[in-house]
Amino acid sequence: MAVNKVYPDATAALAGVLHEGMTIMSGGFGLCGVPSALIEAIKASGVKDLTVISNNCGVDDAGLGLLLQTRQIRKMISSYVGENATFARQYLAGELEIEFNPQGTLAERIRAGGAGIPAFFTRTGVGTQIAEGKEVREFDGRKYVMERGLVADLAIVHAWKADTEGNLVFRKTARNFNPVMATAARVTVAQVEILVEPGEIEADQIHTPGVFVKRLVPLLQVHKRIEQRTVRKLPAA
Repeated sequence: MAVNKVYPDATAALAGVLHEGMTIMSGGFGLCGVPSALIEAIKASGVKDLTVISNNCGVDDAGLGLLLQTRQIRKMISSYVGENATFARQYLAGELEIEFNPQGTLAERIRAGGAGIPAFFTRTGVGTQIAEGKEVREFDGRKYVMERGLVADLAIVHAWKADTEGNLVFRKTARNFNPVMATAARVTVAQVEILVEPGEIEADQIHTPGVFVKRLVPLLQVHKRIEQRTVRKLPAA
């Protein structure tokens, strides 16, 4: 019997999944490839005490920044937070817990979680605050710090194209953290720009197999905001 993975909207796709105190992985880098519709549905749900794993926390009025405004996030596990004044303000006031990671370490912790690897050793962070409280071992004369893999209750991702079986294709830099997060959660929900029938995506083009994806939300419209707009002045004619 075929399983219907397609839901009419983000609210329906998250029904029965959200709960207080859960851990959520949210794809994206800056404002690129961010599952904005799903974030807005989480905001509307009012669920609180969230631990969110994401490279960054959007900006003050977009992306995960919306959940900071409503104080639904208790803890962020991130690598960069420099574009969000609300984030900095809440952290400095002791209202938000942060677990910083070197960016490559964060990506590998997520990949490891998706691969069923509970921990791994890396040279990144040895001898710095990153290594404080963590196991350090020596291999071949060099020290390595142990990092734990990450697994979430829910992953929300943004894909360019998907078929109704949940096979996903990500487009260019919007690929970023989305594919690894899709594999590292107990439930993965994807919002997609283009939804097609099974067989319409060439097998070699699939980035994330549908076995990892439980629910899909086709987007009726896509607004892609530019985080930092830089325009070079044209030389005088």
